[in-house]
Amino acid sequence: MEKEVNPRFEDFLFDWSTKFQFLVGGYGSSKSYHIALKLILKLLQEKRTALVVREVYDTHRDSTFSLLEEIIIDLGLDGNVKCLTSPLQIRFPNGSKIIFKGMDKPQKLKSINNISIVWLEECSEIKYAGFKELLGRLRHPTLKLHMILSTNPIGTDNWSYKHFFKDDKNKRLIIDDELLYEQKTIIINDTYYHHSTADDNLFLPESYIAQLDELEEYDPDLHRIARLGRFGINGVKVLPQFEVKPHDEIMDFIESNRPFLTFRVGMDFGFEDSYNALLRLAVDKQRKHLYIYWEYYKNKMTDDKTAIEIQEFKETKERIRADNAEPKTIEYYRQQGFNMVGAKKFQGSRLQYTKKIKRFKKIYCSDQCTNTIFELQPLTYKKNKNDEIIPDEFNIDPHTFSAIWYALDDYEVADLKDKVSMYEKLLGMR
Repeated sequence: MEKEVNPRFEDFLFDWSTKFQFLVGGYGSSKSYHIALKLILKLLQEKRTALVVREVYDTHRDSTFSLLEEIIIDLGLDGNVKCLTSPLQIRFPNGSKIIFKGMDKPQKLKSINNISIVWLEECSEIKYAGFKELLGRLRHPTLKLHMILSTNPIGTDNWSYKHFFKDDKNKRLIIDDELLYEQKTIIINDTYYHHSTADDNLFLPESYIAQLDELEEYDPDLHRIARLGRFGINGVKVLPQFEVKPHDEIMDFIESNRPFLTFRVGMDFGFEDSYNALLRLAVDKQRKHLYIYWEYYKNKMTDDKTAIEIQEFKETKERIRADNAEPKTIEYYRQQGFNMVGAKKFQGSRLQYTKKIKRFKKIYCSDQCTNTIFELQPLTYKKNKNDEIIPDEFNIDPHTFSAIWYALDDYEVADLKDKVSMYEKLLGMR
């Protein structure tokens, strides 16, 4: 057999040296095509059972199954390799077979045995629990095991990025994705990393690449994903002015400018799935800069235990502005000697608080406030069905953001519109 392939994938087609193979790339890079070809070549050579998985089973027919069938016909193998449609399955003359499953029907995974290769197509759409379940299904008494994962890049908050690249919250770094974009192929920790873009597909028409290039003008997020094939933050950032600074640098500034700064403390309450988030802030009113320099962030803590852990606030008598939706909790802390008051909440307060924080020109956060960084640095707006942002809803429930809301409850950040309005009033008085 002879088959022309893209040079970018030549080494990948025959490299089975690692357990995991993670392919990420932009639209039209041909990564799925070459994975399908690689599977066929392997199963022709060795008797194996391969499992192809997508989040929804019904999407196989027009994607992975159709692609594999197309290659089999193109190679002239359709006389010997049988592509069955009920259920979806591909059978080889040497006894190898490819079966197809969806994570929307996990009970059907329990009946499969002796799987030595798993391909997770669009792995970012599969839940992390599903990935771990599939790892348990990958077993064979004699054959070497392989798992191939393919995806277009998504947000850095997705499990696939955290597991195979880096997880900032848990301070876990496997490989920097920027290094992969530079080197294109990297093998580390029994994982073969492969990056590709439309430029690597020599069979693509120029008109298709031109369409991808045009995305930069009107949809930069999609351009990053589709054209560049890079991970990042998907959506519109809530706090684009948020920056992380070394703790010592922030504290040096605060100590040097203490008489000119306003200090605030805010607390959001949580227990099971949410968190107690307590932050110390400093405001540079003249420059309109906000500094976040201390955090407490824990859940599943009863009030008495939390009171012990934040004992220093009782001693310093710092005023804590907290969520007034929890008056009994606030009263408990007051009885324990804390200077705690309820912050105002009203219809539309989420939007007003968010607008207030967005008026700061810069928001500097200490690198020691890891949970604040994890929540606020990638924070984006939710979108409605018309793809329009919802200005008071976010992609996560950011407890540290709520703590900042409450801390700045009665603090006003003047914006340019306020200054123009005041100037117009003064002119009117004259």
